Amino acid sequence: MPFTKVNDITLHYREDGPADGPALVFSNSLGTDLRLWDPILPHLPEGLRIIRYDKRGHGRSDAPPAPYSMGALVHDVETLLDHLAIRDCAFVGLSIGGMIAQGLAVKRPDLIRALVLSNTAAKIGTKELWQTRMDAVRAGGISAIADAVMERWFSRDFLNSPELNTWRGMLESQSDEGYIGCCAAIAGTDFYTSTSGLRRPVLGIAGSEDGATPPDLVRETIDLVPGAEFQLMRRTGHLPCVEQPEAYAAHLTDFLQRLKHI
Repeated sequence: MPFTKVNDITLHYREDGPADGPALVFSNSLGTDLRLWDPILPHLPEGLRIIRYDKRGHGRSDAPPAPYSMGALVHDVETLLDHLAIRDCAFVGLSIGGMIAQGLAVKRPDLIRALVLSNTAAKIGTKELWQTRMDAVRAGGISAIADAVMERWFSRDFLNSPELNTWRGMLESQSDEGYIGCCAAIAGTDFYTSTSGLRRPVLGIAGSEDGATPPDLVRETIDLVPGAEFQLMRRTGHLPCVEQPEAYAAHLTDFLQRLKHI
């Protein structure tokens, strides 16, 4: 798997599909790495150039000392896409990945043809909420908050699934420092004004049982962008690409087909 130097860190990424295919870029959530998207890949059309990466502090990318800024997270993926000579991509961002997507589309519209903003918002939570989360991880590590995170991430049905251990293991494998750093980035971000100025095709996706970014919060952000579409996925939580990968991939495929991106 390839690595590249971006700014002050080494970033881990992965490419699948033909190098000359239409680019589809994925940015994952807080506490997950690029494997988050594994369940949907078999259900996507052939011929796409699929790029996934581990944001700073996650997966196999470097975890410099916290705190991080959202500007740094945006600059990381901007530099990665420039390194890969990608323009005019469709960018799928989930949770903090969706915040990164919003920031990138405003800063570098030449890179973005369309956005999928999944289980995300222009502003998530409060500074007090994120400070409490950071303090808990500093005191007891990510494992101290894992039970609460699982309840925010997944639907009631999935919480009883044996697959839950896979995703809890992914969360607990992340760097405490990286997790705290990204919490700080979310705490300092309010994109309501800048996102309202976006003029790109946007698909919003929400999960009916999402405890982290509830559907009304997601819809409020999607409604900022003229002409944006919104899909509510029933009986799923914050990671619908995990709980309902085939249906999630179908929403992406339909959106890309109507854009003539595939």
